[in-house]
Amino acid sequence: MIGVVTVRKRTVLTDEERENIALERAKGRSCRLIGELLGRHNSVVSREVGTNVGADGVYRAIGAIARSAACRKRPKPRKLETKRDLHDAVNEGLGKKWSPQQISGSLTDLFPGDMSMRVSHETIYQTLFLQAKGELRTQLALALCAGRTRRIVPPRPVAARGRIAGMVNISERPKEADDRAVPGFWEGDLILGKGSKSQIATLVERQTRFVMLARIPYDRSAERVAYLLAAKMETLPGFLRDSLTWDQGKELSSHEKFTVKSGMPVYFCDPRSPWQRGANENTNGLLRQYFPKETDLSGYSQAELDAVAAELNDRPRQTLGWKSPRYKLDELLLGASDASTT
Repeated sequence: MIGVVTVRKRTVLTDEERENIALERAKGRSCRLIGELLGRHNSVVSREVGTNVGADGVYRAIGAIARSAACRKRPKPRKLETKRDLHDAVNEGLGKKWSPQQISGSLTDLFPGDMSMRVSHETIYQTLFLQAKGELRTQLALALCAGRTRRIVPPRPVAARGRIAGMVNISERPKEADDRAVPGFWEGDLILGKGSKSQIATLVERQTRFVMLARIPYDRSAERVAYLLAAKMETLPGFLRDSLTWDQGKELSSHEKFTVKSGMPVYFCDPRSPWQRGANENTNGLLRQYFPKETDLSGYSQAELDAVAAELNDRPRQTLGWKSPRYKLDELLLGASDASTT
């Protein structure tokens, strides 16, 4: 037995999850399928939709988010409401037409020793979009780069034919990735099951050979693959998210959405050049010990995939001086932690 399925106990949905529910409902997808995509039990999604659907039968994220905030028993004041200095710093940045990301990033340099002067760009967006009214809403439209006072879900792009739109070739990848001296450069691919009807995403960090596996249920549509890969990458610290190298498979034709969500650019290999993802190709060969060809991969849970990845990451590797990928990754994390405390 590979692993035991664990149940996610937290049932409070995040704002981002509500936005994804609205997007998938607009496509006519069921609560069960949406639950699979989000890693949630379908009853959580079904209850959310049933509670917050509008009179016209349409579920809208902005209304659900507002209702959730209003229904909290002890609503917590937003950070930008209670700390005047932080509020003024954010407001000054908006006045300069900086994006919330730029404002959030600049606070570390402006107030290096004051942890109370920290706010994520997501918190800035939430505070502005949910509370801006009247004249403040007009000012907000002028301040934000997109000129919008509410969030919208971008339409699904038309699938490209032939060459992937906007792809960047591996030749443009930073040179420090080539000699594996710098961590954070990943290689990825899909391994396919019986009849090419099921798939698992494999991700390998080039320096440490650390492996992560992501369950891709149902099909390998570009939007689904981009979303699930980004969600997996978001579990990593920032210094380990430099870039992702992929082949020219159409399953990652929504690479721009992956980049927006994860912050990682994607570089595409040349056609029929698997050696340009050598670490990933080698790992995929090892994974066939667990997932032989002509196996239906749809029956594996994410917990089982994590257990397989853990076994691979605990194997000593000759290329690592007989250290394991987990050992090398822990060295990096410890070094980063020491650097942050000095």
